[in-house]
Formats: sequence, C-alpha cells, structure tokens
Amino acid sequence: MTNSPDYFSLFDLPRHLNIDLQALEKTFYAQSRRLHPDRFAAKPAEEQEAALVASSRLNDAYRTLKDPVARTEYLLSLEGVQMEEQSRAATDAAKASGTAKKQVAPPDLLEEAFELNMQLEEMRMNKKMGEDDPQVRADLEGARERFTKMLKDLEEKLRALWTEWDNCADAHDDAGKTTARDAMVALLNRRSYARNLVRDVNEALE
Repeated sequence: MTNSPDYFSLFDLPRHLNIDLQALEKTFYAQSRRLHPDRFAAKPAEEQEAALVASSRLNDAYRTLKDPVARTEYLLSLEGVQMEEQSRAATDAAKASGTAKKQVAPPDLLEEAFELNMQLEEMRMNKKMGEDDPQVRADLEGARERFTKMLKDLEEKLRALWTEWDNCADAHDDAGKTTARDAMVALLNRRSYARNLVRDVNEALE
C-alpha cells in the first residue's frame, strides 16, 4: 500500500474526477479494518510501524479523494500542475516570512476587490473606535452574497470540466486534456480568490 503510485491506485480507481464515492468509501473501510492496530499488536515493531504509515496514507488519500476540490487539485498535481495558492510550501513560506500568501487576482475582479478592501478597512477602523456604519455593513453583506454566489457558480463550472477531462482521458486526447486542465486551473485560482474575499468579509462582520 505504501508503494502505491498515487491515491487513485490506492483505491483501484481510474484517474478520473467523476468517481464512485460509494466504492471509495467501501474500499476505505475495508482497508482500514486490515490495518487496524489490533491486527498488528503481536507483530514485530517494523510491521507495526509500516501499518501505521500505511494507515496514515490511506486516511490522507481518502480525505483528498472524497473532497471535490481537493480531488481536482490532487489530480492536477499528478499532471505536473502546482497550485501556488494551495501548496503547503507556499503556506509554510508565508508563515515563516510573516507575509501574505501569494494570491492570483483575476483581472476582471480587481476593481471590485479594491473597493471591497477599502470597505473592509473602513469596517475595521470603525470597530476599533467602537462605531458601526450601517451603510458599510450593508455594502459588505451585499458583497458577501455576490461572492458566495460566485463560488457556487464556479463549482458548477468545475464539475462540468470534470466530465470533459474524464472523456479526454479515456480517449487519450492529450490536447483536450490540456484545454480542460488549463480551464480548471483558472477556475480554481478564481475560486480561491473569491473564497478568501468571503472569509475576509465574514471576519469583518463578526
């Protein structure tokens, strides 16, 4: 199990984005039972350690493939795509330097995001002074609604690209896979940006 080349192979699944979630869960629980610590209590320490490593990898694989966005990002990573905003290395580097993690801003959202950030800053200043501007609050609530809807729309578009990717993979259509891959990367970057804006608004409105 520890030598399985990827998470999909670990569950005997094809490298598809539309997967059988019931089959995934069934295989996960079957393998989890085989790796239960009680089965290795009398085994040598090396075998116990190997079982723990395999169990940890199994859990990581299950969590990744069960989550639609994580599954998409993982498959893209297998295709050589490193999502900068989602990468653990980028997160660790940002924490170590005390700077914000790199964020790719979609050009068409720059103006709206700039205005939103101004409103967020105004809300933060008001909170520090113990004040509350109803208009700023209303504007932020409206922005949250718009960006939350945007997130839902983006996830629907992402799911549509799953089928496009799977069909191209089955047909060994490399050009089609590249087109679908690039579209998914653009959607994921846009989703990440919108998600972070919603997070910032939620924090300001608390």
